[in-house]
Amino acid sequence: MDGTAAEAPADGTAAEAPVADAPPPEAPVADAPPPEDDAAELARLRAEVLSLRAELGARPPRRQRAGTHRVRAAIAAVLVAVAAFALVTSVVGLWAARTTLNTERWVATVAPLPQDPKVAAAVADYATIQLFEVVNVDQRLREVLPPQAGFVVGPLTGQLQQQVHKVVLQVLQSDRFQTVWVELNQRLHTRMMAVLNGTSDVVTASGDQIQIDLLPLINQALRTISAELPTLFGKQLTLPDLSSGEIPPNLREKVQEQLGVTLPANFAQFTVYDGGKLYAAQQAVATAKRDLALFVGATVLLLIAAYLVSPRRRRTTVQLGIWLVIAAVAVTAILRAVRRQILEQVPAGVYRDGVDSAMTTIFSLLRERGQQIIWIGALLALLAYLVGPGRFPVWLRRQISRGGKAAGRGIRAGSHVAATRGPGWIATHLDPLRIAGVVVAAVLALILSSWTSLLVILILLAAYEVAITLIGRRGADDVLPAAPQPGT
Repeated sequence: MDGTAAEAPADGTAAEAPVADAPPPEAPVADAPPPEDDAAELARLRAEVLSLRAELGARPPRRQRAGTHRVRAAIAAVLVAVAAFALVTSVVGLWAARTTLNTERWVATVAPLPQDPKVAAAVADYATIQLFEVVNVDQRLREVLPPQAGFVVGPLTGQLQQQVHKVVLQVLQSDRFQTVWVELNQRLHTRMMAVLNGTSDVVTASGDQIQIDLLPLINQALRTISAELPTLFGKQLTLPDLSSGEIPPNLREKVQEQLGVTLPANFAQFTVYDGGKLYAAQQAVATAKRDLALFVGATVLLLIAAYLVSPRRRRTTVQLGIWLVIAAVAVTAILRAVRRQILEQVPAGVYRDGVDSAMTTIFSLLRERGQQIIWIGALLALLAYLVGPGRFPVWLRRQISRGGKAAGRGIRAGSHVAATRGPGWIATHLDPLRIAGVVVAAVLALILSSWTSLLVILILLAAYEVAITLIGRRGADDVLPAAPQPGT
């Protein structure tokens, strides 16, 4: 255009357009510093990694941890076994303290003994023998009978002894003598505790004795015998009546005066403690009072220590239940062996039977406690096992859950059926249901004859009759067809 044209290449190709200068390649950019938050997070993570590495390095090896675990489990097993035996022994000690060292508890324990046939037979036999020895019935009969009739003295004495034994047994088991028996035991136990505590002014540990005095029983028996056989003693005996429980202090003198004999010092008395054993008994009672609370406290501490040391407390609970059963059975066996040794020292026959029956009555509460411990231990071990992760407990829990759900569905279905069809069925069979209720109440009244039971039966019968009557009326209303509407 301006007269200067670009020269074309000689080969006739088009001339290339001029290319603009390309930007120079970018130089490599250095890493930019991270933001402050990212830097803080990175530092925290690095510190946490270092801490975990240090903790992992300080942690004992797996084999060492397993050894420590086994040692703790063994210590816990030993502690729980000792605690179980200590617990059973504590129960025995508490029973002994409550029963033998408390007058009211002791009297309540021995109060039923005269009603026991074996105990009553032994006491009556002993009292009869003592009475015939002091009265000397054989000599009295020889004095009143002619010499030619001496051959009947033996048979008469035997018959009289049987009659006196029968009277003594009747008096011993009578309700009127029960008050006397309670008073005798209250006096005996109060005196015995005074001796054992070292506060008695009468009996000491140097050679005296504590005895059960059966003179009140013989006094009551003599009153009855004198009324039935007045010629046996040659006169009517006037002895005090002790049925009120008041025992006069001069009873021995009055009996001696009426019988005309001097009673031996140990007449009709059972020796409970002799002088050679009183001091040892005093020391045993003092030690028991001082150490029983400490022993119970130590038992609790043993249980706590066992659970603190145990790595698996559920297993420790299973062990505790099993050891409770073992300890209760072992202690029961020991007490039975001691009882057999005591009975072997009693003459065989009526006396041994009486002592055996008396010990059964006295130890009945302890026997119940032993049975309760056995049941508690067995249930504790069973429950602790069933809540564990074993195959059988897991399977059993699953089956119980399924059974519970099925039972729930069945109950809901049955309730629905009973709610919809029950009133109508009751309305249809209302009279037979009423009669059935009366029959069941009559049968229960024959079986349970107490006044309280009869009252409860009457109340339940009345509630039953009212309930089925109301339900039957509602069912009858539902069953009746609806009244036709006018104009239909």
